[in-house]
Amino acid sequence: MASFGEHPPLPETLESLLLDETVSTIFLKAECKPRVKSGHISSLSLNDLDREPWDKPSLEDLSDDLSLIIEQNTSRSDCFVEIQREGCKVMQIGDLRVSCAWPPFSDAWEITVVRPVANLKLSDYQLDQELINRISNHHRGIFVVGKPGSGKTTFAQAIASYLDTDMGFMVKTMESPRDLQVPQRVTQYAPLEGDLEKTAEIIFLLRPDFVIFDEVRRTRDFEIFGDVRLAGVGLLGVTHANSGLQAIQRLVGKVELGLISQVLDTVIHIEKGKINQVLELKMVVRAPTGMESDLSRPVIEIREFPSNVLTHEMFAFGSEIAVVPVNGEGEEGGSPAWKLAAEELKRETTRLTGITVKHAKFITDSSAAIYVDDSAIGSIIGSGGEGIRRLEQDVGVKLDVNSIQELPRGLRKKLEKNNYQDVDTSSWSNKPGRNWDANSGKSKKGKGRKNRR
Repeated sequence: MASFGEHPPLPETLESLLLDETVSTIFLKAECKPRVKSGHISSLSLNDLDREPWDKPSLEDLSDDLSLIIEQNTSRSDCFVEIQREGCKVMQIGDLRVSCAWPPFSDAWEITVVRPVANLKLSDYQLDQELINRISNHHRGIFVVGKPGSGKTTFAQAIASYLDTDMGFMVKTMESPRDLQVPQRVTQYAPLEGDLEKTAEIIFLLRPDFVIFDEVRRTRDFEIFGDVRLAGVGLLGVTHANSGLQAIQRLVGKVELGLISQVLDTVIHIEKGKINQVLELKMVVRAPTGMESDLSRPVIEIREFPSNVLTHEMFAFGSEIAVVPVNGEGEEGGSPAWKLAAEELKRETTRLTGITVKHAKFITDSSAAIYVDDSAIGSIIGSGGEGIRRLEQDVGVKLDVNSIQELPRGLRKKLEKNNYQDVDTSSWSNKPGRNWDANSGKSKKGKGRKNRR
């Protein structure tokens, strides 16, 4: 792929807009003044140019001229049509990626020209040697994440060049469209017959040491990422996310929990062209933070690198995968794991009794308090305490039954805001819960067992 400034001669109307070397994107749309995005990656700005608006015929002519340039430069490997569909064409012309759109795909004719304004080496990032060693290990799965325009592709290019030039690895790329600025001997592959899965099948036959997977976006892309990584190939994926944690969460449901840390073990978050955070993933078998040891299970630890500070834990909780911070405190205190368990306890108790539990909180690892309407307390406790004993056996936790009125006023308002509705007690006898007793709601003895442990 061509480096900065390397492209065939362009029409003067377009070349003049590229004279400023800080211009990274040109936006041309029918009946609108041209706009350019320029500046350093840490402070990009979008500006209107003091030029006459483009019209539809002018944009059509420019699109035809650019297509002709490709036909006249068939000997150049960096001039080709990347995508051509009804209402859209994407072309690579040297270092420029040109996207044309017209009705009915877009509401008006539009041409967008993107070029790289930074071609950095890995040494320019002044990385810690531990991180460089980690990146160089072809037994790893790495995500480079960030918002559009944050510099993640530039960083991925620097890694690809380093792996090829300094480490001597065989590097290939999977891209759609192909716009990484990598060394000439790094072959860039597009979707084969429109399918990146077919591309991955061919890449396996080429025996690369490392694959750069640009623009991991759709669900199928994440699944392909997992398949390629589990085949033993070193893999670096570039994906859009606001944080490293969000990128990890995008794998949930697409890769089995037990395989996530094998598919992805390093996440590098780029912000304004600089590394903002590095996370590493490792699976251990233990109880999640704040839970008793007999609740041990596979837990994926998410730690900051290289400080090794534990920030989040990922584990199966019931039928869901939970990603829980390990250092947060709620309004009522307690670990995040307790809060997660309290939500599950609330749902399960409601299901078993047929009575809406308004709120639940854990007091210790083996005891919790649940809060219901005053008139429902006796129904949950049951005649002679039989209901609460059976409920405790089912959920495996010692329970206190309390009135919703005992909660702080602020918390009650919050529950109401979250659509916690009062239950119509006249319909309780029709609930499916097996703890219902037609007379228990009137039992003085039952109500007297409030706050029973």
